Amino acid sequence: MERQIAVIDFGSQYTQLIVRRIRELGYFSKLYQPTELRETGNPAAVILSGGPRSVTDEDAPDIDFEYLKSLGVPVLGVCYGMQLLNVKHGGEVIPSDRSEYGPSQLIPEGECPLFVGLSASSQIWMSHSDTCGNLGETTTVVAKNQHGVPVALDWGNRFYGIQFHPEVSHSHEGNTLLKNFIELADDVPRFEIASFKDHLVAQIRETVNGRKVVCGVSGGVDSTVLAVLLNEADIEMRAIFVDNGLLRKNEAKEVQEQFDELGVEIEVIDAGDLFLGRLAGIDDPEEKRAIIGNTFLDVFWDAVGEEIQLLAQGTLYPDVIESATSGSMASTIKTHHNRVPRVVALQAEGRVIEPLDELFKDEVRALGEVLKIPKRLLYRHPFPGPGLAVRVPGEVTPHKLAITREADAVFMRELRDGGWYDKIWQAYAALIPVKTVGVKGDVRSYEFALSLRAVTSEDAMTAEPAEMDWKFLKATANAILNEVDGVNRVLYDVSTKPPASIEWE
Repeated sequence: MERQIAVIDFGSQYTQLIVRRIRELGYFSKLYQPTELRETGNPAAVILSGGPRSVTDEDAPDIDFEYLKSLGVPVLGVCYGMQLLNVKHGGEVIPSDRSEYGPSQLIPEGECPLFVGLSASSQIWMSHSDTCGNLGETTTVVAKNQHGVPVALDWGNRFYGIQFHPEVSHSHEGNTLLKNFIELADDVPRFEIASFKDHLVAQIRETVNGRKVVCGVSGGVDSTVLAVLLNEADIEMRAIFVDNGLLRKNEAKEVQEQFDELGVEIEVIDAGDLFLGRLAGIDDPEEKRAIIGNTFLDVFWDAVGEEIQLLAQGTLYPDVIESATSGSMASTIKTHHNRVPRVVALQAEGRVIEPLDELFKDEVRALGEVLKIPKRLLYRHPFPGPGLAVRVPGEVTPHKLAITREADAVFMRELRDGGWYDKIWQAYAALIPVKTVGVKGDVRSYEFALSLRAVTSEDAMTAEPAEMDWKFLKATANAILNEVDGVNRVLYDVSTKPPASIEWE
């Protein structure tokens, strides 16, 4: 597993997608910070990611260029990575006369191995306000966009740069370009989830090294796979399920039954009053997340005392990139409950183990299949760590939670009965903290509005609203309005991610 495609993270929100695409192509890839270039060992190739900064900033992130050249492997710079390489090759980076965000056209010029098999013109996805200017003597422009702006450079010695994101699905032939780049490398190991499972088990045993582990389980895909994986590694573990009062209807009972089926013993702690008490009067989403994350830790440590030396978490790649903590250069989108300061402090002490933190949701599900976890458990819709708290914008109260919980249960029932549940990535009901005037039984009502959200996605980094049948939506809204007290208006959320996130908070 040592030889790989090394991706250097300059902070783009899409960086993990590069790793994902390479793995989808069947090759092993890992992510590193720019300061970790020497820790890549003997990479087969290196990709420098995009990022939110400008290369011209005084404290712009840099790379050890001489060491990079000494590796003698193919190098691809993406957006920020291309601009950085252009400077290293004697060029400049200057403000563009036109910022380019969104779709554009790739028009290759001449012969370049990156573009073998690509169309004469194909859609690419751009996100930049700087551009490469005053190119160095060894630089060749190998592609432009429809405006005549250089979008791909060749510096020789298998160094290339592209001013667009091949990793996003909006770049229609991006996977072909990445495959062409990988084929320039020598001896790239293949990536298979079954062998990766064995790698993870060995890594867990080495990391744990006889220490005791506490694993927080929620019943969701991530923590379920984590618990079964730790069980497979045959380590000393206590799996704890915290009923935080923010769960879906009948969630606690279903989770207990689920782990009984999987042969993993769990302990259940009812801490609903504690969580709701600490959330009382709090309406800021970041503060809510921090309170929930810290309360989880309080409950864990109160339950296990000092006998537990490691905290196991089902953290995934999207959690890491969106939280933008622990050395990442990315802009913070939101703080996940497993990335609050206390967890970061525990990480610094070497007391956190996160075996899944380089995987995306679909890869975790594939790993779960290798571990023989039933598909009906693996393909449950994702449920956020903070639970219904992020589906009740503003202050969380028992009354608001009860409305949201009942409405969500009706929505899930209708999705399953209507054959929609397995067609979409994630769906839920969110309470809008606004009351509206309505009429119920010829009497004026003044109750909450409710939003239904259903999205399609591959990895939660981007998402599209599910194009659901109008009759189904109308029938679902009627069912909620008739069965759930406290709601007199139902809306359907058609926002994409970005600019919206999948959850409301």
